[in-house]
Amino acid sequence: MYISRIFRSLNVSMQEQFMHEVLALNEKTKHYGLTLTPQDVERMLAARSQVLHSYGRVELGTQATKELIERFSSSAFIEQENYADTLNELQEIFYYLKNETEDQISDVELLNRMKDMFEEHCEGSLELLKSKLEAYAEDYRRELQRNESMLEGEDDHWNLRI
Repeated sequence: MYISRIFRSLNVSMQEQFMHEVLALNEKTKHYGLTLTPQDVERMLAARSQVLHSYGRVELGTQATKELIERFSSSAFIEQENYADTLNELQEIFYYLKNETEDQISDVELLNRMKDMFEEHCEGSLELLKSKLEAYAEDYRRELQRNESMLEGEDDHWNLRI
């Protein structure tokens, strides 16, 4: 009974901290004409929780979300009217890719790839970004499997010599 109260209290505290940290980023993003309201951040937190739950992920920190905001706020393809919705889509794409690449790619590398593709190859299209990154994840998994099978073959080679 007390444990559920403790968890509820921690959850509220984490939500308040997330809200504060994300709203503080408005100081950086307002230079690009982009800001989030407290309601935007609440929706973002709810969307993040839903995405994490749907992919079976647990993430205690908010660093990835803050990095998304910082990296993508400079995009010429994002406007205030679609800013919060775009960030929510980018969060979903990010966590989808973390799952699809079995967390083998660092957050920084993945965020860099997402931003580069968004700007250079997709010209701000989230649908195209998701499509290109799905293909990338498929290629990445195929390469992982190929490398694993090569390593297994090496083990067999060593076992034959013994």
